Amino acid sequence: MEVDGRDFLNTPPMKTVRFGGSVSETLAKQKQGDSGDYELLKHQLSDPDIKDAQIINWLQEFRSCVTQLTKDHEQLIYTVLRLPWVGRSPAVVEEYMSFLSNLVSAQTVYLCACLKMVVSHFTPKRVTICEGGVDISDTDDEDENLPRNFDQCHQALQLITRYVPSTSHFLMPILQENFPFIQKSSRMLECYVHNLLRVTVYIPSIRRDVLEVIIERMLKLDVSASRSEIEEAEENAVYNHQAEERTEEGLFDMDEDMSADHPTRTAVMAHPVAERLDALMAVLLAYIKDFSHFNGSLHVERTKELYRDLLSVFDKLILPTHASCHVQYTLFYLCSFRLALAEAFLDHLWKILQSPSQPAVLRQAIAGYMGSFLARAKFIPVRTVQACLDLLVSWIHRYIDSQDSSDRQACCDISLHGPFYAACQAVFYTLIFRHRAMLEGNMKKGLEYLQSLNLERVVMCQMNPLKVCLPSVTNMFAAITRKYQVVFCYTIIERNNRHMLPVVRSSAGGDRVTTNTNPLDSFFPFDSYLLKKSGQLIEPLYQVWEELADIELLPAKPCRQGSREDEDDFLCGETPQNEGIMGMTPNSFDSNLRSPSSVGSPPVTFQRPF
Repeated sequence: MEVDGRDFLNTPPMKTVRFGGSVSETLAKQKQGDSGDYELLKHQLSDPDIKDAQIINWLQEFRSCVTQLTKDHEQLIYTVLRLPWVGRSPAVVEEYMSFLSNLVSAQTVYLCACLKMVVSHFTPKRVTICEGGVDISDTDDEDENLPRNFDQCHQALQLITRYVPSTSHFLMPILQENFPFIQKSSRMLECYVHNLLRVTVYIPSIRRDVLEVIIERMLKLDVSASRSEIEEAEENAVYNHQAEERTEEGLFDMDEDMSADHPTRTAVMAHPVAERLDALMAVLLAYIKDFSHFNGSLHVERTKELYRDLLSVFDKLILPTHASCHVQYTLFYLCSFRLALAEAFLDHLWKILQSPSQPAVLRQAIAGYMGSFLARAKFIPVRTVQACLDLLVSWIHRYIDSQDSSDRQACCDISLHGPFYAACQAVFYTLIFRHRAMLEGNMKKGLEYLQSLNLERVVMCQMNPLKVCLPSVTNMFAAITRKYQVVFCYTIIERNNRHMLPVVRSSAGGDRVTTNTNPLDSFFPFDSYLLKKSGQLIEPLYQVWEELADIELLPAKPCRQGSREDEDDFLCGETPQNEGIMGMTPNSFDSNLRSPSSVGSPPVTFQRPF
């Protein structure tokens, strides 16, 4: 027998035991001064063992009198918003969605409270585990329902946005305030960033602000883990792992091939800060890829929008941050999708570099980005590299002309000519990495191009750039240009070594003694990428340093010893290391909850068209 569509004999009655009157009656009594039932109602709603049927009945009653739920009843509403609805039965979730829709439509005063409630579910719930008699609070990483729970949160947020179009103006401060501390676990940070990026899919107006918030936090992580610290941690981890293997082999006499089952290089970073940054970079790079592609093909308009947003964040946050190692690779990765993006980025850098109205310190940083990008990006063809070199070298020659025509005698002075030296170093660095590609196809034509740059005039000018550039860059450039008889630098280098810069004024101000081998405070933003998980996306795009066996170098200072067999650097530790200080440059996503493969779109029923 069926009653109201239910099997009466086989379906138990819904448990709705409660005390006090209806919500409407309780509100009326409270208005008359009788708050007994009102307090009882709040107490029942706070019951941790509240049943699904009870939640549904309460919510239906609240919906029927939503117009009475004014600001005077905010404590009651806050109690309702704390109801454990996420992850409950579909009936509870659906009823709660309806309640939220009615509430924000009738009482917009509660909009921010509703938004805060939804955003609070953007990270895994906290659980308390006991270790050694001590209670430790941590995220519930074993919750298999996280994707479903996050889906429900985004459905709720989209519903609120539908009923209150101005939601985006109130949402952004809440997203920023609820961002977990960067010391929190990788899992918590990863989930929160995942959900922030997912919000931008259906509220695109806040995409730039969301990217800014995320990248600001990631930069704090990036500058907290210097390149040398990450390398040292990895070396120690490999050493300790090998030592453990040797101990096991001695104790159990394992077969030699057993070590293959325990690789020495894992996907987890040994440095805890680097591990958190790696997780966030993997999420962000997955988002960049999935947002820019549709059905496996590049979506040009959406990619342009994302490029403009990331470029804005680059100018505001990434560029002024000195010695960040990894976050800048977000633009590197996006530019790999299409040559026009890489050329637009280079054009943007070039405009800042040649602009005298920009601060010298910023122009020097820009030169580092330009040279490093040209040298390291495999996806930039030789013709684009040559076009950029033409621009740089032409500007350098014009600068030399302006100094030669002035009344003052030009001299080696970083405070006066910082951008000039940085531009020279960018040219030298680019040629070190890309000269082979220029000469491979047609040696004669390639040599004619190099000679047309008239680099001899550059290195022999009164400002003496070889005296200021990094010694490793200078020596490698000198060796390469001597081999192909383009420029002969060694006479100048030896004279500079004899005189040794008595005092060099730094772009940061004040005087500096000459023992500094990096007076420009140079750093190359696209030096080798050290993060393992996210590095899988960067590696195919990255030009590694290839030793030049047939080139002789002048004796240089010894490099820092290390165990890395795949060392991708000829700079030998001359570039500065970040010391945990962030400041102005001185002198498929959904499945990413399990793997960073693709970005999660909103559920089909709630997805808005692009």
